[in-house]
Amino acid sequence: MNMQIVNRLAEVPAACWDALLPHEQPFLRHAFLSSLEDSGSLGPGSGWRAEHLLAWEGDELRAALPAYRKRHSYGEYVFDHGWADACRRAGLRYYPKLLCAVPFSPVTGPRLLAPDLEHGMDLIRALPEHLLAQGYSGAHINFTEPDLNEKMATEAHWLERWGCQYHWHNRDYRDFQDFLDTLSSRKRKQMRKEREQVAAQGFEFEWMCGAELSEAHWDFVYACYANTYEVRGQAPYLERAFFSLLAERMPEALRVVFARQRGRPVAMAFCLMDKGTLYGRYWGGLAEFDRLHFETCFYQGMDQAITLGLTRFDAGAQGEHKLIRGFEPVITRSWHYLAHPGLRAAVAEFLEQERAGIAQYALEARQALPYRQG
Repeated sequence: MNMQIVNRLAEVPAACWDALLPHEQPFLRHAFLSSLEDSGSLGPGSGWRAEHLLAWEGDELRAALPAYRKRHSYGEYVFDHGWADACRRAGLRYYPKLLCAVPFSPVTGPRLLAPDLEHGMDLIRALPEHLLAQGYSGAHINFTEPDLNEKMATEAHWLERWGCQYHWHNRDYRDFQDFLDTLSSRKRKQMRKEREQVAAQGFEFEWMCGAELSEAHWDFVYACYANTYEVRGQAPYLERAFFSLLAERMPEALRVVFARQRGRPVAMAFCLMDKGTLYGRYWGGLAEFDRLHFETCFYQGMDQAITLGLTRFDAGAQGEHKLIRGFEPVITRSWHYLAHPGLRAAVAEFLEQERAGIAQYALEARQALPYRQG
């Protein structure tokens, strides 16, 4: 196979790229990744530069590794700032690095795209030489699926890192009350009270799919999204054009819930979906309201997953507060190749201890779940 590097996904035909995807999860689709690039959310000034690795056999695209040249560690959700700081103190250069991930989306999914994963591993094995030639400190493959984890575990010098997220599972619930009936009495009352407090403030909610949303709707979505960064004195990762491009290129995968108070829209949560999972991505509001975040981001998503017959709701990274609302701990995995032997050895020792701690935490976290015992 011949390896090629492309700096714009638009150079790759969408049909060729999407033919490599093992399932319909939206985040690795050509439409999603190209919208990030074409909107300017990635590119000059962002610290992200597309550097997708492709393997061709004649005119046929046989494997791909969606990747980015990074000059910082923001927007990744697998935190290596400490590694970069250690390099700085030691006089070593940590950036640029190569990242294989979905920008700004901490969601587990396919990373090495190939009909035959073993055949595609040639791309992974070519990375050390590529890193050396390009002056990278290392390569990082975030939020990998079990089949790739099995392959990576046999590759020399790749370090495994664990994390923990919280996902809600729809166990064939007829409605939200059916879910509440599985909880302990105290937790059931607490959740019901939270929803009643939001309703008492005059809030109503409406779900809309991508094809139903106008540019005015997207203006509101972006204003809410951007406000979550502005209140912290930060610039938003995404550009406004990203949402319009997604609505044009993959409307069937988009769902937005609007929170209206006495008819006036004040908040929203933006989601994507595939055949089995609802993915809560971005949330925001024009002002602060008591308990509105929990209702809009969690309970509405759970309700929607039940309505659509989806089996899982992934509401995003972090958030121990999800446990008491029925979101269960899930171990995530990422892989890291560090070119400097000393750095690699130090990080390997750290990760061994971190994995043990995360395994213990995930076990103990289950004790906070609200479900009835027995």
